[in-house]
This record gives sequence, C-alpha cells and structure tokens, in this order.
Amino acid sequence: MEETNRQRKIAGVLQKDLVDVLQKAAQDGMKGILISVSKVHVTSDLGIAKVYLSIFPSKNRDEIVKGVQSNTPLIRHEMARRTRHQLRRMPELLFFGDDTLDYIEEIDKSLSGQDENPIENPSILPKRKRS
Repeated sequence: MEETNRQRKIAGVLQKDLVDVLQKAAQDGMKGILISVSKVHVTSDLGIAKVYLSIFPSKNRDEIVKGVQSNTPLIRHEMARRTRHQLRRMPELLFFGDDTLDYIEEIDKSLSGQDENPIENPSILPKRKRS
C-alpha cells in the first residue's frame, strides 16, 4: 500500500523534530555517539510511527535502542510539545535499529576483496535447507 501525502508530511515533521530531540540527548549523556533518524514510517490511521535509528559506532546500537525505547514516554511528550500546532494527536512511537550501514560495509568489503571469496570457498556460505 502506498503512503499518502499526509503520511509523508507527518513522517517528515516527526523525523525533523526527533533528530533534534535525540541528538540533544546524545550530546548531554553520550559523548562520541552519533544518532540519526534514517526513516520514519507512519501507519495509514496516523496512530503509530515506526522510527528507524542509525547509530554510529554500531557496536552500541542495541544498547542505545533499548535506552531510547525505555525513554519513549519522555520522547513522545517532548515531541507532542514541539508539534502541538502541527499535529492534533501524537502517534505512538516505536523505535528500531537500522543496520543499513553494516550491510553496506559488508558489501563494500566483499567488493574490495577484503572478505574471502564465496566462489572459491563455498563452505563460508550458510547451508540452505531443502524444503
């Protein structure tokens, strides 16, 4: 199902304000960690917003996403305060870690020849189950 123009607009507003809220929190408590909001997807009833966070360095991703999830009520309150003139109702926020950067890094390693070649050594590929 394709996103409506309203969903895209609300997602853009949320993404812009979430970046400010999360980066301010990261500045205060976590030195050397960069948090960005890579994608916001709003459901068709505008009740739920799925927020994908890209975190650098990625070794801390799971820990930081859990911390953000535990502070969701505070983040939602701050977001409602910031968007009170633009949105009637603040959607429920669901936070997920975005592993796109890791995926790109793995592809980059494979293309540059740093990883072992799966054509020459097929044992490094995961075994597929036959159904």
